Amino acid sequence: MKYLIFILFFSIRIIAQISPGDLTTAHSDLEGISNCTKCHEIGEKVLNSKCLDCHKEIKNLINANRGYHSSSDVKNKQCASCHNEHHGRNFRIINFKEDGFDHSKTGFKLTGAHAKKDCKDCHQSKFIYDSKFKKKSKTHLGLDQKCETCHEDFHQGTLGKDCAGCHSTEKFNPANSFDHNKAAFKLTGAHEKVECTKCHPSEKRNGKEFVKLKGINFSNCSSCHADVHKGAFGADCKSCHSVNGFNIINQQNFDHNKTKFPLVGKHKNVKCNDCHKGAYKNKPLFAKCIDCHSDYHKGDFTKNNVAKDCKVCHSEQGFSPADFTIEEHNKSKFIIDGSHLAVACRQCHYKVEQWKFRDIGIKCQDCHKNVHGNEISEKFLPENKCGSCHQTSNWRTITFNHDSTDFVLSGKHKSVNCGNCHYREVNNKKEFKFSSLNLNCEQCHKDIHFGQFRFDNVTDCSRCHGFNSWKADKFDHTKAKFKNDGAHQKLECSKCHKSITENVAPFVLYKIKDFKCIDCHSK
Repeated sequence: MKYLIFILFFSIRIIAQISPGDLTTAHSDLEGISNCTKCHEIGEKVLNSKCLDCHKEIKNLINANRGYHSSSDVKNKQCASCHNEHHGRNFRIINFKEDGFDHSKTGFKLTGAHAKKDCKDCHQSKFIYDSKFKKKSKTHLGLDQKCETCHEDFHQGTLGKDCAGCHSTEKFNPANSFDHNKAAFKLTGAHEKVECTKCHPSEKRNGKEFVKLKGINFSNCSSCHADVHKGAFGADCKSCHSVNGFNIINQQNFDHNKTKFPLVGKHKNVKCNDCHKGAYKNKPLFAKCIDCHSDYHKGDFTKNNVAKDCKVCHSEQGFSPADFTIEEHNKSKFIIDGSHLAVACRQCHYKVEQWKFRDIGIKCQDCHKNVHGNEISEKFLPENKCGSCHQTSNWRTITFNHDSTDFVLSGKHKSVNCGNCHYREVNNKKEFKFSSLNLNCEQCHKDIHFGQFRFDNVTDCSRCHGFNSWKADKFDHTKAKFKNDGAHQKLECSKCHKSITENVAPFVLYKIKDFKCIDCHSK
């Protein structure tokens, strides 16, 4: 007996040392050493994951990023920092104070009339949507942020569930947020002054008062207004009348398309009286544009006393820009291509403060200055047609065949830019040279031999040099006055042909006057 009492006493002492105190009533079913691991890791503190395994309703809210436990004040905190245990059965484990609580941290900010309500007005069992929350007493969980959670749907499902689209939290009536212009029927003119009840009657539906806001027939004016014309002018009242007042006749809305002259483009904005002078029974002429409009081009498009109609180039959308297309222009004598496609019509057709279209010339020089002057003969520039050499896509693209001239391009000359030979800048003025150029090498190249090989005032470089390189590959020393033979063939040219300086510039002396042996060899 003493042994049993000792064991019991010893066990109680161990439990007392392990457990820091009794659990609250809410967790009392977890008492006992065998239940410790349901909340604690062995030898560790309480883990949030353990708490949320039981409190799934809180876990679901956190996962959905909703509610107070998802706010920055609570998120990532340890559950035990707010809900501590082992302080006895009657310990207040949920230490929540309603006074001063910032409701916006729950994700639902209290505004308007909501801010004046007591917590108990909303946090009631009848408003809780989830049955597992209904079983709990004094809970603040389980409410939905939708209006119908707490409020009865006055519109009985006819207008959807977005109450905030029309109403505010200040008060249900009036619906200040409602914008009738976003509805299928926009209020304009005199309709803006009509009381809502004139169009939206009140009735009884399902035993309750109901205002019909949807399903109002407004396809025709006669849905609300009596047809004083008894159908004589059709059902479309707005074709003549204005919403600003029945007695205001809107002439612009008259369906002119039912006449032989439909109004399109700019004609829609023309006042009726501008065309219909006097009584409306006097029908104006409309077969041609000039019946109403003056000839802006002053006969430029008149041929054999017959004027072309304006619609050939223009449309009712506006006189400018013209609708005359590139394709139409290319049917004329002057085809537009290349860089001409980027040229504005005005540059060619606006002459001396006046538009001109006929007889303005089709040759290049009718618009462009001949920068070559008389440098190019008729042979290479027939009828002054620039296209003989140039292209409209790019002025610098030349298609001239130089072999047709007296100077055939060969060797390095083939890769030389045309301007290197044919372009000069004299006294800051650009000059192009073609026919005035001669065939002498010195026309483009400097004579580095300073006249040593000039005969009849002409230096023929081709006697020694080719066109592929400056090396004197064609020079034959055996044909010179001093024939290079024997051991002389092994000598470097510079051994005999020294560089000298005359007239300031240095050059190599090739024309040696005396070439006796003693002149080079000592005794």
